[in-house]
Amino acid sequence: MRTLALRGGARVAVVAAEWCDAFGVVTRGRVQLELRDGEPGPVLGRDAGFWLRGTGVRALRNPGRRTARVRIITPKARTATCRSTHPYASHRMMEDDMNSTNDTEVVAGPASDHRLRGLAGTGLVAALAAMAATTLAAALAQAVGVDFEVPDGGESIPFPGFAVVTGFFSLVGIVIAVALLRWSARPAARFVWTAVSLTAISLIPPLLSGANTATTTALLGLHLVPATVMIPTLARSLRTRTD
Repeated sequence: MRTLALRGGARVAVVAAEWCDAFGVVTRGRVQLELRDGEPGPVLGRDAGFWLRGTGVRALRNPGRRTARVRIITPKARTATCRSTHPYASHRMMEDDMNSTNDTEVVAGPASDHRLRGLAGTGLVAALAAMAATTLAAALAQAVGVDFEVPDGGESIPFPGFAVVTGFFSLVGIVIAVALLRWSARPAARFVWTAVSLTAISLIPPLLSGANTATTTALLGLHLVPATVMIPTLARSLRTRTD
């Protein structure tokens, strides 16, 4: 028998070979079952027992902030043959095994630091690429006669401003991605939804700026350039770190 300690926001994958016919009991806090397709499953409270074999559960996660504990009981060798059973069983079904096995504790923290650092590093590289691409696109627009005067006849947007704004919002996207990796059961899908929504909202100011048609069109395009760099890169990185 072992005790799995899940810190706030922690997630631990269920490996079929290691969890074959194992029985779990929540002894503290709450534990959420993450389904095979990444959808969040039921949240189990204290004293809830469950089997994992054949249920389609791919991970356990702690949806709260306080540490949750789960006792994982593996049947003895004479009963260790994998069997299919209902995912929810009573605590007493494994009481004998609990009383006759040694207890070890495994601590699972939130998304490990190296995964978070890896995602942040990938995001920073993508942010630099997005800044370069946006600056180049702005230079090309100016070369063909776009004046970037906002409103029409007003002051032109300073050329370095394109890189600065792109860098700032790229960093915002990285922070969102890191937060979702740490706390969300479906970080990639939720990041794409959030990033696309924010990109769509960012297209409203150029339309209301009062700039001429060429400038408005160019500004809309310059909003989409970094989005096409950052969103796929961070989403792919999130999938790599959660699959």
